[in-house]
Amino acid sequence: TDEIMQQEIRPLVAVDIIEQLHRQFAILSGGRGKDGAPIITFPEFAGFSDIPDEDFLNVVTYLTSIPSLEAASIGFIIIIDRRRDKWSAVKASLTRIAGAFPGNLQLVFVLRPSRFIQRTIADIGIKLYRDDFKMKVPIIMLNSVSDLHGYIDKSQLTRELGGTLEYGHSQWIHHRTAIENFAMTVKTTAQMLQTFGTDLAETELPNDVQCTEELLSAHTDHHSKLKDELKLAVKQGATLLTCIREPVTRSANSKLSPDELENVATVERLLAQLDETEKAFDQFWTKHHLKLEQCLQLRHFEHDFREVKLALDNLMEAQAGFADIGDSVTRVEHLLREQKQLEEKGQEPLEKAQSLALHGEQLIQNNHYAVDSIRPKCVELRRICDDFTNETKKKYDILGKSLELHKQLDKASQWCEAGIYLLASQAVDKCQSQEGAETALVEIEKFLVTAKEHQLSNPKEFYNQFDMILTPEIQANAQRILQKLEDVQEMFDKRQVSLKKLAAKQTRPVQPVAPHPESSPKRASPKITRPA
Repeated sequence: TDEIMQQEIRPLVAVDIIEQLHRQFAILSGGRGKDGAPIITFPEFAGFSDIPDEDFLNVVTYLTSIPSLEAASIGFIIIIDRRRDKWSAVKASLTRIAGAFPGNLQLVFVLRPSRFIQRTIADIGIKLYRDDFKMKVPIIMLNSVSDLHGYIDKSQLTRELGGTLEYGHSQWIHHRTAIENFAMTVKTTAQMLQTFGTDLAETELPNDVQCTEELLSAHTDHHSKLKDELKLAVKQGATLLTCIREPVTRSANSKLSPDELENVATVERLLAQLDETEKAFDQFWTKHHLKLEQCLQLRHFEHDFREVKLALDNLMEAQAGFADIGDSVTRVEHLLREQKQLEEKGQEPLEKAQSLALHGEQLIQNNHYAVDSIRPKCVELRRICDDFTNETKKKYDILGKSLELHKQLDKASQWCEAGIYLLASQAVDKCQSQEGAETALVEIEKFLVTAKEHQLSNPKEFYNQFDMILTPEIQANAQRILQKLEDVQEMFDKRQVSLKKLAAKQTRPVQPVAPHPESSPKRASPKITRPA
């Protein structure tokens, strides 16, 4: 693009002087001298002396600007055809060319007037006025085109000069305007691409999804239009190239003149520059489009991150609210159900967070430009997920311990109540007998066997086991139940001692007593009351 933009712009183009060119008072037929010097012909033109100086200078300047620098540096050959004119016309032509020709001259051929008297005057005039022409190049006066053929090959001369070179002035003007239009198209296209590239480079990336999508769409549309312009330009150049080469494709015997070959080279060079420009533009666009797409990916990622982060924060806040560990089995079971509901509720945001973190890592692997922004967010998402999972596990552990604790306390309390009930249900009068005391002892011993299943462990083991959840309230309740256990145990111990004493008392045996002689058999014997 820079190469095209920096090319030297010619001051004149065919369209600027199209009317003067159509007058055909000077032509660049495309012929060359033996050393490759370009030939400019001044055909017979009745009003040559009436041509304004500006028009003459513009046309000659334009014609000398067309050949390549290499060909122009050799020097131009000028052929002035004045066979049907007078010596005054020859003199006027030489004077005007000498004073205004902008190029480097090598030779000047003059086809002098064909009438005898004018030819004689011309011979004399050229000798007398040669110095007045101020030309530092040879001026060769020729009597006929045959003489000209001795200097320039017929293949480099038009039919008007007895040559075989095909030349159509209207077609030449058409080709020149087409080439220059194409050159301007290439230049304009390059400028558009450069301007668009500059706009792209200076574009600040938006901070939200919608603006990024709109920018990406706008740039993509503009890019598509420029690509269409490029395709049209390439098509224009290819069509022009076909037109210039048309004589060769039409006839195998035809050959392009050196100027036509230069035209072909010019169009091919412009097409090559257009191709290079397109490749450079495509390369730049690929990078820019990738950056815009990555920007859109980033904005979507950031938007999703904000939504997921909000959901996770709410989840963590709800979890933090579950500080209660319960003060009863019923309460702990209710808390466990609520914790389960919170865990189920958190599955969706946790899955979204893990999925988003994975997506962010994929963006990083794909060489996203915003790695430093994406990676910390991925780390934060995974950290929050891990925190929630770990905190949930911790909550379950604490509530599980709490449930176990309260179940043990309830069992111990129930055991105490059952023990008290047992002791209360043993009727005192029934325990006064040996049999009753023994029965009561058996009941107590059976009940005490269940103590290991229903009682708490010793206080030291108990506190070690549940130290992490012993709040002051739970500790007070546990101490109360432990004290109750001790009291009930003491009650059982005392009852056992009493019952054992009662069971150990033996009833004194009854000795047989012989009746007294004086006793009457009809006398009733006194009742022996059994001690209670």
